[in-house]
Amino acid sequence: MNQNNETDNQTIDTEKQDKHFHINIHFIFLAAIVLIVGFSAYRLYKWNKGVQVEEYDPNAETGEFDVEAMDNIIPLAPDKLEGHEDDGVTTILCLGDDPFSLNQGEGGLAEQIAAKTGASVYNGAFTGTTAAAQFASYNDGYILDAFSFSYVAQSLASGNFDLMKTAATYSYDEAFSKTTAMLESLDMNSVDMICVMYDASDYINRRPCDDPNAPYSIITYTGALRAGIEAIQEAYPHIRIVVMSHTFCHHVNEEGNFENGDRTDLGHGTLSHYLQKELDATSDCGVSFIDNFYGSINEDNYLDYMTDYIHFNDAGRALLADRFVQCIFPQLTE
Repeated sequence: MNQNNETDNQTIDTEKQDKHFHINIHFIFLAAIVLIVGFSAYRLYKWNKGVQVEEYDPNAETGEFDVEAMDNIIPLAPDKLEGHEDDGVTTILCLGDDPFSLNQGEGGLAEQIAAKTGASVYNGAFTGTTAAAQFASYNDGYILDAFSFSYVAQSLASGNFDLMKTAATYSYDEAFSKTTAMLESLDMNSVDMICVMYDASDYINRRPCDDPNAPYSIITYTGALRAGIEAIQEAYPHIRIVVMSHTFCHHVNEEGNFENGDRTDLGHGTLSHYLQKELDATSDCGVSFIDNFYGSINEDNYLDYMTDYIHFNDAGRALLADRFVQCIFPQLTE
């Protein structure tokens, strides 16, 4: 009888131990789940809160994300000078639109280039024009095409200025006739360099940037550049050609508000798109390219150098002249 009681007591103790053991296992699993969920919640909270950076200065300048200018300076190949007699005078002809044609005088862009280089500089720019023509064939109803880059280049290459002279008689700007007469009388054999600069007028006037199927189409920005540059190169291989790009500018919308030119696509790309295509065209032609969009007057500093949405003040023209000298005549800045 006592033996049976002892056996029963051992069985009861074993059952209690097993029950206690099962309870402990459940508690451990539950605690592990709670810890995992809690740790995950803590990590999520820390991630959402972020990390506080001590002594952060929001106005601190850093060059980490600075954009480098896309200058592409190409010297004239020596064989292009074969048979050409150097007169000992550096002569530069400036072609383009408002950056050269407006505010001529001591503070003018062409005049500042002359002062900084000691060169003899001629100003052949026409106000309000574009590099690209508006029409594929000349139309008397739009005389400005006669002064777009490809037409001016063709007149210089051929020596025939009849179209430009006729168109100039219809212009209200007396400078058109005077500039045309100067270009006609200029001895192109004495010209050592041509500096071409148009502001963002092609972008503003919605001229197509390029046509992949017609790379020499004069109604496109880059097509006009290619056609004009190659016409001059063929006629006067001794002339070194330098293209200065447009700068940053704004577009004025229908409400009269300024819109950032590098964020607003008017149908053919933003300003940086025009810049890249201009660089491609000059590379195709083997001529020098000075990037003023990233290297001179940009979105960050334009208020210091522009009078309105697109035109330059004296400081702006001085900066452009300095960039030209630094890129093309670096020995003068040493």
